[in-house]
Amino acid sequence: MHSAQELVSQLDALVSLPTVYHRIRDELDSPDGSVIEVGRLVGADPALTARLLRVVNSALYGYGGQIDTVGRAVQILGLQQVHDLVLAMSLSSVFSGVRPEHMDMHRFWRGSVMCALAARAIARGLGLPSAERLFVIGLLADLGHLAMYQVVPDLAYEAQVQADRSGEPLADTERAVIGCDFAEVGAALVDHWKLPPCFSEVLGAQLDPRLGGDSAFDAAIVHVAAQVVRADRYGESSEEAAARIDSSVWVQLSMSPASLGRIREEAELNLAAYVALFFPKLSVQ
Repeated sequence: MHSAQELVSQLDALVSLPTVYHRIRDELDSPDGSVIEVGRLVGADPALTARLLRVVNSALYGYGGQIDTVGRAVQILGLQQVHDLVLAMSLSSVFSGVRPEHMDMHRFWRGSVMCALAARAIARGLGLPSAERLFVIGLLADLGHLAMYQVVPDLAYEAQVQADRSGEPLADTERAVIGCDFAEVGAALVDHWKLPPCFSEVLGAQLDPRLGGDSAFDAAIVHVAAQVVRADRYGESSEEAAARIDSSVWVQLSMSPASLGRIREEAELNLAAYVALFFPKLSVQ
């Protein structure tokens, strides 16, 4: 049996966040953090500069091509938002060489973007100022599976097959077959990467938001968003997906199960455009 920390330690030899991300993070954490310095750091990476400007000028922010310099983008977005965007844009390059057995990478990233869009739609609907951060956390929500399929592919596949056959929750079969579930592994990975503590808290509690402490509300949002992804994967109706969510989660979010259909429609509507923005080498099928 394997622990989440053990799997992450093995994955660490294969993937790591780019240096520019860590430098931006250091600048953000510094009491003397400078917008000018973050702009300089991003501007020193031509590929990252091009992608950041493309995202900022997309429908995601609605500036319609008006932002033509990194400095201007950083001024408008702020340090925190630039940090989150650089993190999101780094994922495709971080895992570009990872080709896990038994895993369809197209479907994985497609599902990740759908989770991100659904989480953002929920947060926006609730009027939360952290909607864009929920997008990034949603994008990271399934990273634990990527680690599992890379480090223990046969066990991860066996757990999926057992869950599909029995109808049991996948996390339950993962704990029985592997020793930990994807939420634990994802939380351990982002903690190892030293991302903001709320990322680890949300990912670790996404299966049971009550365990999220101060991040329980955000964990509930990701929990609901994940059901949208599952419904898409298995061809379920929004009503079926909503019925799987415990009533306490709906109460916690002050939402009704009927709202899931709207959230799903919004995520599906934007899916192709956002996959193209963050994972340009993929094509939505």
